[in-house]
Amino acid sequence: MIKIFLRIAIATGFLSAVADRFGFWNKEVSAWGNWDNFLEYTKVLNPSVPIDLIPIVGATATIAEIVFAICLIIGFKTELFAKLSGYLILLFALAMTFTYGIKGTFDYSVFIAAAAAFALSTMKVKVFEFDTVLTKNKL
Repeated sequence: MIKIFLRIAIATGFLSAVADRFGFWNKEVSAWGNWDNFLEYTKVLNPSVPIDLIPIVGATATIAEIVFAICLIIGFKTELFAKLSGYLILLFALAMTFTYGIKGTFDYSVFIAAAAAFALSTMKVKVFEFDTVLTKNKL
């Protein structure tokens, strides 16, 4: 059950952030509220990236979050996508730390989320995962 909880928690965290940047959360709870505000935040977190590349960085992060979330939810290559999720969240945590200081990463539990993703990547037992269907079909 812990593995399922970790898969769903990490995936919904990604999907919630993606929903926010597309304006699906109401303004009272939204961090960005729209794509343009998200790109402004991306620019702040990545000051060394040329401004023309910020939309590519933002889109790449968004696509990665969607793909990682779907793979975690269905249990496709869970160990791989959990590890990739951990690296993505860790990059975000480090960008936050270098831009705003470490307190925000503690307030938003970003390092904890990265650690949870890395912990998930070490769990080998398959629980309600698509990979078990693939394995059975290969036999």
